[in-house]
Amino acid sequence: MIDTEPHLAALLQARKLRRAEPPYEPQADQAIEGLLGSYYAAKLPGAKVSDVARLGGGASKEQFSFTLNSADGSAQRYVLRMDPMEGITETSRQREYEILMAMQGVIPVPRPDWLDADGAHFGRPAVIMELVPGSPKPSNMTLSVTGLGTVLGDPLRGQIRPQYLDMLAKIHNFDWASADLPSYAAPDADPKQATRWLINFWKELLEQDAIAREPVIRLATQWLEENVPDCEKLCFVHGDFRTGNYLFDEATGKVTAMLDWEMSYIGDFHSDLAWLLQPVFGTRIDGVFRVSDIFEGEEDFIAAYEAASGNSVNRETLHYFKVFNDWKSYILVSALGMRAAREQHNHQDVLLTFLAATGPMFVADLAKLLSTGARP
Repeated sequence: MIDTEPHLAALLQARKLRRAEPPYEPQADQAIEGLLGSYYAAKLPGAKVSDVARLGGGASKEQFSFTLNSADGSAQRYVLRMDPMEGITETSRQREYEILMAMQGVIPVPRPDWLDADGAHFGRPAVIMELVPGSPKPSNMTLSVTGLGTVLGDPLRGQIRPQYLDMLAKIHNFDWASADLPSYAAPDADPKQATRWLINFWKELLEQDAIAREPVIRLATQWLEENVPDCEKLCFVHGDFRTGNYLFDEATGKVTAMLDWEMSYIGDFHSDLAWLLQPVFGTRIDGVFRVSDIFEGEEDFIAAYEAASGNSVNRETLHYFKVFNDWKSYILVSALGMRAAREQHNHQDVLLTFLAATGPMFVADLAKLLSTGARP
């Protein structure tokens, strides 16, 4: 068994068995409507499903919106999230359900109401959550992949900034030890276990799915294993916190939901900071790099984060996780994404192939980061 979180180690073993399966056939709206109808016939007798429609976006899950019409005449909009055969990530619907339940009332998140953890009904693991109104990007942005180079502009930047900081601070200061999170394990055997587990998980995914053997990626793997920092404070880590993964009301700038918790875990909060600091998730306007298009440079973000969270940012640890996140990003787009597309095990072959074009960017950034250290 791989030395990582037990629940994730089981996922890694299971995905090996799926590799030899035939091409994945995306679900048709009519088939999904039938699956939902039979599901609710057992769960909520008298309820009817209507308005089933595939949702665009995302590079890992098949998503469908639908209306659930209850026997009492009420109606509620929901989203069904299902695993394809393989995707750009390897994650758990069980964990997604647990953390969304735990975050109710902490920060704005969708409410998950139903879970098919092993795919007994839907054929693949699935979670059903409320559909929250809002947009991940301004309506005048129509061509970009959500989250990549999103320009919020004014006044949205100023409206979203305090909410962004508040959500991130509350996630990192969340009392995970008292929450009901049975599929999450606390890496408390030693100060390096949290990050060691993380490295082992992504290293195994790289070994399973690598299309090419990049020398810089091999060097980065070795560097990460040899330079694991101590985790001074075990925090809950979102894993994909950035502009593009929250919804907001464009008229008011109010954030309505934080999304995409599937890569969350218990570990070092610096990982979240390094992730949202990546250039691919920000913008450069008039020579100024805007972090998530909200903060005017890294120093502005760090100072604002420390003030909001009470957590002190260690620059050497932040540098380590910048290396880690470039390495992880390469694995996502150039290993998992490309392998899933090549094996025809995903419903978004074109998008996955498009995202693979960013792989050389992460390799180049890794080369630069590995040749420098953290600033004092």
